[in-house]
Amino acid sequence: MKKYLLLLTVLIMVVLNANAQCCEASDKLVTLNCVKPDYLKAGDKVALISPSYFTPMENVEKTVAVLRNWGLVPVVGPNVGKVVLGRYAGTVEERLSDIRWALSDPDIKAIICNRGGYGTIQYINQMSLSELAASPKWLVGFSDISTLHGLLSRAGVMSIHGTMSSFLAKGATDASSTLMRDLLMGQVPCYELPVHPQNIEGKATGTLVGGNLCTFVPNLGSQADATLGNDLILFIEEVEESMHNIDRQMRILQLNGVLDRCKGVIIGEMTDCGNEFTYGSVEAMLHDLLTEYHIPVLCGFPGGHGDVNMPLVMGAPVTIDVRSDGASLKFNILGKQHEVKTDNSEMP
Repeated sequence: MKKYLLLLTVLIMVVLNANAQCCEASDKLVTLNCVKPDYLKAGDKVALISPSYFTPMENVEKTVAVLRNWGLVPVVGPNVGKVVLGRYAGTVEERLSDIRWALSDPDIKAIICNRGGYGTIQYINQMSLSELAASPKWLVGFSDISTLHGLLSRAGVMSIHGTMSSFLAKGATDASSTLMRDLLMGQVPCYELPVHPQNIEGKATGTLVGGNLCTFVPNLGSQADATLGNDLILFIEEVEESMHNIDRQMRILQLNGVLDRCKGVIIGEMTDCGNEFTYGSVEAMLHDLLTEYHIPVLCGFPGGHGDVNMPLVMGAPVTIDVRSDGASLKFNILGKQHEVKTDNSEMP
C-alpha cells in the first residue's frame, strides 16, 4: 500500500510540475498588435542612420540623391560616418543616439538604415518599448536590423524588411528599391510566387515576424523577441552560414516552442550557404524539419542578402497561400494593393 501511495505522490508531483511549467511558458507570451505608420508623401523628411556597421559616406551621399529624386527630404544622422574599432558606425551610445534622434524628431516621418552587419544586440536593453511606440514611423532595413524589427513589433509598430543605403546607392532603379519606395508611399505589394519543389501546401494567416535567422534567434527571451507572440508567420533568410548552423538555429526555435506557435513559414534567400549534408539544398533540410508541424511553408521568397530583396512589412497581419500551382503572400493592411509576380514576368 505504501508503494502505491508513493507512486501516486510522484505522479501528482510530475503533473503539477508540468502544469506549472506550462503556465510559466504561457505567462511569457505576448500579444502582437502592430499599428501601421503613416505612408510618406512628397516633401517628407527621411532619416539615414547607421545602427550597426559603418557605411562609406560615398554610399550615404548617393542615397541622399536617390531620396531627393523620390521627392523626399533626406536628413543624415549626426553620427553617420564615424568608424569605431574598424567596423562599428560609432560607439554603442552614438549609434543609439542617432536612433533616438530619428524617433523623437516629429518632422522625420521614416528611417532608412544605411547598413546591417553587427551591433544592434549591444543595446537591446537600453531602449524602452514605450519610446519606440511613442511616434510610429517606418523603419527600413534587413540583416542585423532584424533586431530593430523585433523591438518595433514588440512595441506595436510595423516596419519594413527591405533594402538599405548599401544597395540604394547603386541607383535604386532595381525592382527591390522601386517596390520599397512604392510601399513607403502607400502601394502595398501582393506577391505571387512560382512553384518551389520544397513548398508545403496550405493556407494560413498570422503576424509576420523574423528576419535574418542568426540575428533574431539570439534575441529569444529579450524584449526584441517578437516570436513570443501567437499565430506567427515566420520569415527567415541567411547568408554564408553552414547547414549545421542553420539547423542549430532552427532547433533552438523548436526547443523554445516558437515553431509550435507558427501558422506558417516563409523561407527567403539562403545566399551562399553551405551544403555539407546531402539534402541537396537548405530548403530541403528545412522542409524535413517543418513537415511534422503540418503548416504551409513558402520557399524561395526573393528577400534577404541576394541580388533581389523585395520588401516585407514586419509586424503586419499576412496571409500565405501555398498551392500546387504556386503561392501568394498578402499583407492585410490599408493601402493600394497591387500584384507583383516574383518570376520577373511583371516586375516593376
